[in-house]
Amino acid sequence: MIDREALKRLDDARLAAWDTHRLDAFVDLLADGFVLRDTAIGAPVTTKEGAREYVQAWLTALPDMRIRRTSRLVDDDDGAVAAEVEFTGTHTGPMAVGSTQVPPTGKTVVGRGAYFARVKDGRFVELSVHPDLAGIMAQLGLMP
Repeated sequence: MIDREALKRLDDARLAAWDTHRLDAFVDLLADGFVLRDTAIGAPVTTKEGAREYVQAWLTALPDMRIRRTSRLVDDDDGAVAAEVEFTGTHTGPMAVGSTQVPPTGKTVVGRGAYFARVKDGRFVELSVHPDLAGIMAQLGLMP
């Protein structure tokens, strides 16, 4: 069990690592045997190298990406966090969407999404990420 403030600090550290593009700091917060699921990719990510590649793929597509939390719920009884986020970035690198590579458009996007996380023994054991891909693709001019 983790107390509410420690859980918030851990969640803040994970989001800050992503926002400042510190992949090692992000990966260091993951437990051995963690699972990362994203609705935009087929198979779950279960290795730290896979998690590094996952974050790097976003940063390759949107190298100036910034992310901020817009709301959060914390359940310290279960070591769980649920939050909504908003991110911005300019699409200047290839974007992996499933098995498709979207070439750079040069357009700036404001993306939204949600995540659910579970913590055990001070590390993230589960991350479930839900980006609004339809909204992102529409902003890039790739769908109506």
